[in-house]
Amino acid sequence: MQQNPRQDQQDLIAQAEAWLAEDPDEETREELARLLADRDLDELAARFAGTLQFGTAGLRGELGAGPMRMNRSVVIRAAAGLAAYLRAKGQADGLVVIGYDARYKSADFAHDTAAVMVAAGLRAALLPRPLPTPVLAYAIRHLGAVAGVEVTASHNPPRDNGYKVYLGDGSQIVPPADAEIAAEIAAVRSLADVERAESGWETLGDEVLDAYLARTDKVLTPGTPRTARVVYTAMHGVGKDVVLAAFARAGFEAPVLVEEQAEPDPAFPTVAFPNPEEPGAMDLAFAKAREARPDIVIANDPDADRCAVAVPDASAEAGWRMLRGDEVGALLAEHLVRKGAKGVFAESIVSSSLLGRIAAAAGVGHAETLTGFKWIARVEGLRYGYEEALGYCVDPEGVRDKDGITAALLVAELVSELKERGRTLSDLLDDLAVEHGLHATDQLSVRVQDLGVIADAMRRLREAPPSELAGLRVARAEDLARGAGDLPPTDGLRYYLEGEYEARIIVRPSGTEPKLKCYLEVIVPVADAASLPDARARATRILQDLKRDLGAAAGI
Repeated sequence: MQQNPRQDQQDLIAQAEAWLAEDPDEETREELARLLADRDLDELAARFAGTLQFGTAGLRGELGAGPMRMNRSVVIRAAAGLAAYLRAKGQADGLVVIGYDARYKSADFAHDTAAVMVAAGLRAALLPRPLPTPVLAYAIRHLGAVAGVEVTASHNPPRDNGYKVYLGDGSQIVPPADAEIAAEIAAVRSLADVERAESGWETLGDEVLDAYLARTDKVLTPGTPRTARVVYTAMHGVGKDVVLAAFARAGFEAPVLVEEQAEPDPAFPTVAFPNPEEPGAMDLAFAKAREARPDIVIANDPDADRCAVAVPDASAEAGWRMLRGDEVGALLAEHLVRKGAKGVFAESIVSSSLLGRIAAAAGVGHAETLTGFKWIARVEGLRYGYEEALGYCVDPEGVRDKDGITAALLVAELVSELKERGRTLSDLLDDLAVEHGLHATDQLSVRVQDLGVIADAMRRLREAPPSELAGLRVARAEDLARGAGDLPPTDGLRYYLEGEYEARIIVRPSGTEPKLKCYLEVIVPVADAASLPDARARATRILQDLKRDLGAAAGI
């Protein structure tokens, strides 16, 4: 039986009016009232097509009115769901610590969360101001909290915000906790059912930040040189003050700041996307580097949990080259094993297989997990973890998550040690290629407006899997939705290719952005340093061919 279009419109308008009646935020009330007055049915339909889904990344989406946007109404419901989950787990009097970045509405979302927790009988503590996500991750265990919330959209576009949830072990939530919290959120019938306290939460001083900073030194070896000269950009985020304090404590020269991007600014005026990996995002940093002539450039993303590194490169148009996350991951691993680090070195499945070779050569453990630090942080015996999206965990006892500040310190220590011997990060990458083979990685990433494009591409690859890509035979194909080895099921495909060279491809929808991501790796044997230019040229050609053939197979 077909629905009456007029009835659909009336239902949509009724939904919007009901939402408007209980929206506690003046800005989103005005926005929704305007859409209703204009009878903008297409936009209303987009806002009320469902609800933002709470998953293992928590919530993330564009700011605006309605259940499909990030706003105070959605956050209050999420906080109520988390409070109900914690009470059901017997933690009704536990502490929830709340951090937030400098994005639009972040402080409001953090205070709403505290108000809901206190009204539900829990204790709540707010970090004193916008601070890096690693400080919140540290604070959870330091304060003995039962959970933590970080309000951030990390490196997403300016109009986005997000809500990331950690449990008492200091790690981000994983199944089944995400589904159980989501069920409690769904059980919130009306905002009127959610009590919010007017007061009763604690606003912390700088004690937690000071304790975090005191621990950052511990990633370094006493007595190592601290001579690296650094240009640093906070990418309009919250990293600057904490990075400067950490570098000063460790005895490094103060990094030269990219002033245009040094202070928090939710508009991110100098970048299209506040992500060091995006084209153009590092232009100002490279301009400052050409002027200041440092040893390296370091960038954090806006919440400072990621760390990007660039090195001088005369062949690059800017005179500087961004290292891939896999290159930094390998450099830090090699640095740690040379320092005698023991334990398990872990990475996500989309990261380079070079880490496994470094770990095997050093006689340390190696583990692969699903994508995300929520999985990496849970590896038993973890000593070091990384994933290719510029995330590094170098102090798992302090921060069970990626930490762009301690990673920056460790990179600066490595650069200093190499500098004392007249060497560079590029030289060490050459050494690793000669010893283990050139592990060249790249990514085919497609941003979409219509999520159906991603579903179609995944379906096409499943129904008509490729047998050959870039002249290499697909020796093994795995549908990760069925699980693979010890990995829990996830929406993804993994291909192992053989032929003149070994290669590996992983295809998956992004968990935080409307993107289809394809991760490519080819391994080219290297006889000696003299053959590296030829090996790199071969790897570049193969990766380009893999992108072309995979794109055709996926129809993207």
